[in-house]
Amino acid sequence: MENGVKVLIVEDEPHALMGLAELISGWGYRTETARDGIEGWEKALAWDPAIVVTDLKMPRLDGIGLLTKLSDAGSGLNANLAVVVLTAMGSIQLAVDAMKLGAYDFLQKPVDSTRLRTILANATRQRDTEIQLEVARRRLRETGVLGSMVGSSLAMREIFGLIEQIAPSNVSVLITGESGTGKELVARTLHDLSPRKSKPFVAVNCAAIPETLIESEVFGHEKGAFTGAVERRAGCFELANGGTLLLDEIGEMPAGTQAKLLRVIEERKLRRLGARTEQDVDVRVLAATNRDPGMAVAEGHLRADLFYRLNVFNIHLPPLRQHLEDLAPMAEAMLEQMNQKHGRKVAGVAASILDRMMAHDWPGNARELRNTIERAVILCQDGAPLDAGHLPPGFGKTQSHAAQPQDASIVAVPVGTTVDEAERMLILRTLEVTGQNKTRAAEILGVSLKTMHNKLKEYRLAGDEPLQ
Repeated sequence: MENGVKVLIVEDEPHALMGLAELISGWGYRTETARDGIEGWEKALAWDPAIVVTDLKMPRLDGIGLLTKLSDAGSGLNANLAVVVLTAMGSIQLAVDAMKLGAYDFLQKPVDSTRLRTILANATRQRDTEIQLEVARRRLRETGVLGSMVGSSLAMREIFGLIEQIAPSNVSVLITGESGTGKELVARTLHDLSPRKSKPFVAVNCAAIPETLIESEVFGHEKGAFTGAVERRAGCFELANGGTLLLDEIGEMPAGTQAKLLRVIEERKLRRLGARTEQDVDVRVLAATNRDPGMAVAEGHLRADLFYRLNVFNIHLPPLRQHLEDLAPMAEAMLEQMNQKHGRKVAGVAASILDRMMAHDWPGNARELRNTIERAVILCQDGAPLDAGHLPPGFGKTQSHAAQPQDASIVAVPVGTTVDEAERMLILRTLEVTGQNKTRAAEILGVSLKTMHNKLKEYRLAGDEPLQ
């Protein structure tokens, strides 16, 4: 089946040239041929191939010379052009030199057809990923949108830039932030902008799986491995093979399972529960947590060695209250999604509702905003904009950073607030009442002074409060 990808083959030996052209054409690529570097250069300019397969030793202009011209930024050729060099036995140093000059890969003669086919497929996937990234960058510059993520604030632009840099790689990423800030959305964007985008994306919430079942869920099991294992079952790693696995709330995974997870990540092999043999797995592992990971390690919830293995890159998502300038475009994007989801035609977001939203604390972050928009869309008439009358009763009248209750001894916790956020609100309000007396606040809350200090350190690291 033709895939439309253009491959230029440059080879001075006629039989080898014909054989390569027939072989590569048979795999569905569009091919063109040239008999030396000069002709190859001329045809590259005229035909604009995606991949060039070239011999190194040729008359008039050799493979190194051709590669140098093809790699020149001023050549006018696509910057995503991949060059694969063919080298004779004993010319490995030339191939190494070619790689330093920007060649995608090299292959020794006689050509191993299986290896060549794999190289061409990988080069095609990389080219597609780079093109998709460029489209994403252009859309980001024009609209402040990266994948399904929206934002033009400095904080979000920095996050988008980091996602663009690391998405094409296979490195592990630890995504942190309060509940509802969009950690899974970041993981999906990393997957969608990677060469693995056509493979599965699997997300598993470690906190939602009973401790007795989590190893089975993650690694799979054989029939009879334990009571109730009536059939073989693939785990999350197998389901995500070739793609991306997100382990959400990684700090809630039992310590023993964390040790096994570390081994799978490092060795890329797993053994189902009850199995006698291991199997290879190719999975990019992403992890997420709403805890401060440093505190999770200190408190024994997260193994230090697993933390260092996962935390090759860290993407920290700020709470919505810290980048409210993104609220309006986020609300518009969510409105469009909800119109499609519910078959509605709501016409935008009125200024009156945006004013109320900007004054709200958003303890549930982007998730709370999405739920608010969805509720409003269902209540609104087609053709009319969302307005303040479509907000939940009492919206904006509960505690927020912008407007505190008159009675400072009262902590108003709106429905939808997470347990962690409610705890934070209670601790900070108690400190206000005690005049920042941490010892007295700890006594009132019934916790140790050490716990109080740990919590305050966690909030400082998250940038939540200008604590004294």
